[in-house]
Amino acid sequence: MEGSESDVVFGAFDVNPQLFLNEVLNAVDGKSDSAFDLCLQQATEIVRSGADQSEELVRVSVLSACLTGVSSLQYLMKGVLDKRMSMWEKYCLQTCFSVPDGFVLPNSKESVVTLLRECCPDDELDSEIYSLRNKLAAAGREFNGLGREMSLLEQKSTASKNFNATVAEVQHMLEEPSVHQMFQELAETASKLQKKVAEMHRERSNNMKMPSFSSQENHMVPYKGLPAKIEDIQEIVSILNTQS
Repeated sequence: MEGSESDVVFGAFDVNPQLFLNEVLNAVDGKSDSAFDLCLQQATEIVRSGADQSEELVRVSVLSACLTGVSSLQYLMKGVLDKRMSMWEKYCLQTCFSVPDGFVLPNSKESVVTLLRECCPDDELDSEIYSLRNKLAAAGREFNGLGREMSLLEQKSTASKNFNATVAEVQHMLEEPSVHQMFQELAETASKLQKKVAEMHRERSNNMKMPSFSSQENHMVPYKGLPAKIEDIQEIVSILNTQS
């Protein structure tokens, strides 16, 4: 669409592309000029503060050289910057602010408002916002669930490490020679006690029944057993004491 027609379209929407571009270009030029002005000011202060009265000629020469160098840099940079900004301005006018062919301008401002509402209806925006909120809430719940699972895994890992450490410690203790010797002594003690108990059981079995005579008749009285002998008890105690 030609320039005059584009201006009419943008004017209907209260938009002035060239004014916007000019403001941007002026802002860039202002920032660039301010930066180099600051450089000149700082260079002047540094040169003046670092020289004595006897070095006045040297100071003037150095200051002149600094000002000339900064001015040259500013000139070179301004040329490059102007070229780049000119290309940017051309791109914006031809692409960003280009009105497509066949665009029909609404008859009234109310039609403009209606067109904007049709392009961006509130219902669609509300539905998109609602959908995004639901997705965000679902992501938050998933994040919390993953956090809990990670905490449980850390607890299980800690418990597993503690268990493995305990098992390793017990295994190390069992591998010590003193532990093997203790088990052997316990086995020998158990064997001696078993033999002694078997002997006492045989003696008790032999004495289960003893003959008892009375003046009326001759009959057998069951023998209920006798307590262990003191010698047997002392022998068992001595066996236990030797292993303690």
